[in-house]
Amino acid sequence: MAETVSQTLSEDLFKLLQKERFVTLGTVDHESGAPSLSSLSWTFAVSADTIRFAVDNRSRILANIAKEPQVVLHLIGAGSSFAINGRAVVKTDRLEGVPLKLAMVEIKIEAVRDIMFYGSRISAEPQYEKTYDKNAAAKLDNQVMTALKDAN
Repeated sequence: MAETVSQTLSEDLFKLLQKERFVTLGTVDHESGAPSLSSLSWTFAVSADTIRFAVDNRSRILANIAKEPQVVLHLIGAGSSFAINGRAVVKTDRLEGVPLKLAMVEIKIEAVRDIMFYGSRISAEPQYEKTYDKNAAAKLDNQVMTALKDAN
């Protein structure tokens, strides 16, 4: 598939990021300068040009972003694989209404690229399951996603 470049999320990608889903985040390690990759699930598209995510406030991701705010979010969905590049900033060190100490990071999107290799499409999206109490997981997920959505 030919690479398409946009400065905002398409309607399909925006819809995918209205609920919790598996994505990966690429940052630059603050100590080594090497690429660093992390898996996330608590992501939310506020608008076509802004994505928020929640992460433990002790996460190495935060130190990486503080030193180098350029990030890439990798999303598999809508039949393809997408790289969403942007500048990240820690908006709060502690999300309100959430029992865990989670920071909220906001990414201002600079480019969205279809990075799927030629002649292919994604036939099944990644899936995961919570390995702890299902009711507790659902309650926490709801609290975090609501906090990401409602934050100023």
